[in-house]
Amino acid sequence: MKALLQRVSQASVSVYGKIVGRIGPGLVVLVGIEAEDTEADARYLADKIAGLRIFSDADTKFNLSAVDTKGEILVVSQFTLLADTRKGRRPSFIGAAPPDKAETLIETFVQFLRSTGLKVETGQFQQHMLVEIHNDGPVTIPLNSQDRHRPRRNSGS
Repeated sequence: MKALLQRVSQASVSVYGKIVGRIGPGLVVLVGIEAEDTEADARYLADKIAGLRIFSDADTKFNLSAVDTKGEILVVSQFTLLADTRKGRRPSFIGAAPPDKAETLIETFVQFLRSTGLKVETGQFQQHMLVEIHNDGPVTIPLNSQDRHRPRRNSGS
């Protein structure tokens, strides 16, 4: 499960000209579901995102999480995060989960986020969406649920 977080001052998502989700300060989370993803991946990413300290404290240091700041979250399903561009000029999406599985895991992910007490809005699965993002910082952070299985690299310090 891959996610791209953007810290925002506000954001919205529209389908056919109608706003279906809108948030104030918080995070936009673009999410791609891979074929092998499970509920454990959804839980891991939801917990990671809710607790990730990417909001500034009074000293402008990244010390606060969405939970700490009561940040709002806009979740948008985006299978294009799974694009494989290693070969040729057209991306392959062979690693993406089939739509029925992806939709179920997106809904599970959203429920896990809501269980943290945060306000969570969403786009509409398998719809053409227009997403308006006011990136704050800008702060953009990629996450991958598979990273929890990989050893950390030594930073050398």
